[in-house]
Amino acid sequence: MKELFTRDILLKGLDGEKYTVYGWVDRVRDLGRVKFILVRDREGVIQIVIKAGQVPESVLKVAEELNREDVVKVTGVYKRSKQAPGGGEIIPESIEVLSKTVEPPPIEIGSSLKAELPTRLRWRWLDTRNPAVGSIFYMESEVAHAFREFFRANRFVEIFTPKIVGGATEGGAEVFPVVYFDKSAFLAQSPQFYKQMGVIAGFERVFEIGPVFRAEKHHTVRHLTEYHSVDYEVGFIDSLEDVLSVAEGAFRHVVEYVYRHPRCREIIEEFKVEEVKIPKRFPRISIREAYTILDSMGKKIPYGEDLDSEAEKMLHRYVEKEYDSDFVFVTGYPWKVRPFYAMRDPEDKDWTLSFDLLFRGLEVATGGQREHRYHVLADQAREKGLNVDDLWFYLEFFKYGAPPHGGAGIGLERVVMQILKLNNIREARLLPRDPERLFP
Repeated sequence: MKELFTRDILLKGLDGEKYTVYGWVDRVRDLGRVKFILVRDREGVIQIVIKAGQVPESVLKVAEELNREDVVKVTGVYKRSKQAPGGGEIIPESIEVLSKTVEPPPIEIGSSLKAELPTRLRWRWLDTRNPAVGSIFYMESEVAHAFREFFRANRFVEIFTPKIVGGATEGGAEVFPVVYFDKSAFLAQSPQFYKQMGVIAGFERVFEIGPVFRAEKHHTVRHLTEYHSVDYEVGFIDSLEDVLSVAEGAFRHVVEYVYRHPRCREIIEEFKVEEVKIPKRFPRISIREAYTILDSMGKKIPYGEDLDSEAEKMLHRYVEKEYDSDFVFVTGYPWKVRPFYAMRDPEDKDWTLSFDLLFRGLEVATGGQREHRYHVLADQAREKGLNVDDLWFYLEFFKYGAPPHGGAGIGLERVVMQILKLNNIREARLLPRDPERLFP
């Protein structure tokens, strides 16, 4: 099994030692007396130098037949060289072809970013061989790890909830029906009901990182029909502020983690994006304050309505200037735009104890305090036009003692998109799903 990546050898390889490299043939340069082969793996490229008289005849023969994207195993002696890419090269003793390409690739690996996004997504497994593309998913892996690290350090229990469910989580028609033997079923819109169940079941603090499905016919740069959500729910809270502090702590940890992580920092530098601005405390602006701020900036949002994408971007400009922050909590959303399980503001029932977290002008987390009182929750469901009989499996959680609780859902792809300032959320999803895309 492969033990070393190209980066390991280039950074820590000993001059004159023998190493084995596995990867794809990135380029072949034939200068007559000497041939240079660049072998690429997920960590980078390393140069193989082939010169008649310095390598076995068998190596020369194999090298003559190599094509780009052939998969090879190269064993040889490592030599440090200032002229070589990465500062080192290998003089091969053997080259084994593990797999030959059948035909030339349909996209140019090294310049795949120049291709149209639909073309890249059609040939995604080739597109990601481009180190610049592959690094997005390295970053995504580390961001997910950092979220998990934060929650576990704060004594949250990781749970794993069903993705085939008997009822719609959020209500409405934005669900995918599935065939489940002789019963009606749906793909889960979120783990909302089940993470609340986790709190009420006695785990008190729970989180999950898993897929969610939304049958929304959106064709925007920020929507997917399937994405990964980082969800948390915490019990025995005193107020909405407890829920906000968890979200703030999680994002602060993630951003600090990626800037401490050498490879993640390299990726950020390669994408040429400025550092994320994190203040000592994320600003909190009520949506009613936001209406006034936006109005002064020339953007009119009808009182009691949700914010649109333009408004979110404008609020970012405001908080960046006023608070030197890339983050802002917008709190107290109208009852009419929030789900039935949101706790209403006890001082004004038209508003809720809820929030969106905006990161560089994009909503990346939505949450709030939940209604934990059975009769109030049932009444709110009826007020939203829902049939409480259809929600029996959820409402019964609250009959036998439910602590005050709240939580949020965080879009993993959106977080990565904003860290790297990607133009389209599909770039942050390995195999994105939208209303038209079902393959590969």
